[in-house]
Amino acid sequence: MINTIACVVAPILLLAFGMPIFLVFLFSAVLFQAAVLSSIPLQAVPTAIFGSLDGFALLAVPLFIFAGDIMARGGIARRLIEFILSMIGGIRGSLPVATVASASAFGAMSGSSVACVAAIGKLTLPSLQKSGYGRTYSVSLITATGVIDVIIPPSIPMILYAVTAQQPVNVLFLAGIVPGLLIGAALCAYVVWRARRDKMAPGEPVQIKQVIERGRNAVWAIFAPVLILGGIYGGIFTATEAAGIACVYAIVVSVFIHKELSVSQLWGITKESSMLVGQIMIIVAAAGAYSWLITTSGLPTRLVDFIASMDMQAWMLLMVINVILLFIGSVLEPPAAILLLAPLLTPVAYSAGVDPIHFGLIVTVNLAVGLFMPPFGLNLFATNALFKTPLPQLYRGVMPFFFIYVSVLLLLTYVPSITLAPLTWFK
Repeated sequence: MINTIACVVAPILLLAFGMPIFLVFLFSAVLFQAAVLSSIPLQAVPTAIFGSLDGFALLAVPLFIFAGDIMARGGIARRLIEFILSMIGGIRGSLPVATVASASAFGAMSGSSVACVAAIGKLTLPSLQKSGYGRTYSVSLITATGVIDVIIPPSIPMILYAVTAQQPVNVLFLAGIVPGLLIGAALCAYVVWRARRDKMAPGEPVQIKQVIERGRNAVWAIFAPVLILGGIYGGIFTATEAAGIACVYAIVVSVFIHKELSVSQLWGITKESSMLVGQIMIIVAAAGAYSWLITTSGLPTRLVDFIASMDMQAWMLLMVINVILLFIGSVLEPPAAILLLAPLLTPVAYSAGVDPIHFGLIVTVNLAVGLFMPPFGLNLFATNALFKTPLPQLYRGVMPFFFIYVSVLLLLTYVPSITLAPLTWFK
């Protein structure tokens, strides 16, 4: 009983009172140590805090954040999106399809969902509205497609899950490609169907001259995801090394080739990225102590035994976990949610015969959907701030996209070969 209060009830109560998430983890860790593991000296808590940051794979998080910020503001993302927009035309729904494709391409360079919403929205929203698509529909589409960034590698939540669950980052990245593309394809099918239903005018025909011109301008942008993902899957470098190379590449291209960033602007981006990295890392540090104490106490093992005693079938267990993750993902950012739940849920899923890589994708997609699930999805508030669209309109607008994501999520949950089959192709 004391274990449950210390590790589950206390964090929930602290979150309900609005305490910052890193303090929730830290206070819960200290409470857990005092109430349950008093035989372990209190000095073990700061040791676990600093030890949780001592991981080579974790270094990829700040590097990918920094690289994504530079690409978003240094012209790389804009050129890539403009090139994609120029290639898709002549059909009903071409602009929404291009929006989905642009979000998928941006996701292959950056793991930040809010950055994706901002970058895609600024370029596609005016064109969508000019072509007759309503503002609510257009903004909702941008909000929903922005979370593809969380699923398509390189994904920051995947990195954190890999560190927490002790799984290889590059394998998780590989497993995330097909689910990301599947969600993109489902969204494209919906927006084309909706454009035909509403009898929207076909997009402007593809102009070869414009495609060539924008393709020439986007050469360096197109090479960015090829360099990052090709290097990882080709075994040339690890995910962390790829993140470092992405930073150098983004700086060289943005400052010296495109010349859209000055050294002073680069310094400003560095400071802004550092603030975001600091927010994530302080959560990782506090969650590390919390996770270590929970693992040391043997609570995950007891939780597995309790689930086993209920004789719950695997499909039922996965359904319960999906519901929990969706609701947690709607109130917590994916990094915090993963650090809170992965130490508890991963052993439970593994005991039910679920592959940990497959489960990592289930967790990631759930938390991505939670980002725009009404009424508390964090991306909804970000979109409201960016584009000044009232929240009630957003709630109505995102619901079709929400059901599409949930349908694909259920497919991924119960057909594990979708995520695991690609792993055999690169062996």
